[in-house]
Amino acid sequence: MPYLADPEFMCTVTLIPTQENNFILTSNRDEVINRKTLLPEFYQINKTRMLFPKDAVAGGTWIGLSDKNTMICLLNGGFDIHERQVSYRQSRGVVVKDLLEADDLKKAISDYDYKGIEPFTIIAANWQSDLLLFELVWDGRQKHFRTLEKETHIWSSSTLYTKEMKSMRENWFNAFEDQNMLTSDSLLDFHKNAGIGNKDVDLQIDRDFLKTISITQIVKNEEELSMRYENLQNKEVNTVVFEAIIA
Repeated sequence: MPYLADPEFMCTVTLIPTQENNFILTSNRDEVINRKTLLPEFYQINKTRMLFPKDAVAGGTWIGLSDKNTMICLLNGGFDIHERQVSYRQSRGVVVKDLLEADDLKKAISDYDYKGIEPFTIIAANWQSDLLLFELVWDGRQKHFRTLEKETHIWSSSTLYTKEMKSMRENWFNAFEDQNMLTSDSLLDFHKNAGIGNKDVDLQIDRDFLKTISITQIVKNEEELSMRYENLQNKEVNTVVFEAIIA
């Protein structure tokens, strides 16, 4: 049965590898202001324990953790803006859950059938042994998959930001990186306040009906693996520890 086009999970994402096998990923979700999201909760899906916030309307998600030592974060769109179809074979949110469930993440990404799914970009991490970072771009016709270097990265959804806007945001991030220690707190500050006072392009956007409605941050460090979800509309913060790290 065809699947109606997903809600727009339009995002800005930064990924910062830290010492050892650790990282900080921070994701701004840009969405229509009246679309409700459920707080991050644990779900048991086919014997896999997962943690993710859920879109209350479509039931999907754009970011999650699993007990397969996997993190998945999805942005709408591929390299360029695309023309949306009325319906698709499958929701992108299903891809997120399927990859969170995979025993072998790299093989699952390689073997997955993406035909009939709306274009997207996925940032993935797996730490079964050493930390591996991946980028998957599905442009609607072809899969583009690469292993990421352990360096800082920033992405902005092609459905909402032009190439010029993306370049501007990359410049802001490079300047921020040069002038600041990259900690979970400083990155939250960047995701909330970076920009030039233009709410069409700043990290926290406000285009009347479309705003940055939440910030989700995943931190893996020596003590724990956690997810912090901040609702920017009511200022509520919810932090869930997925796993305490025992040395």
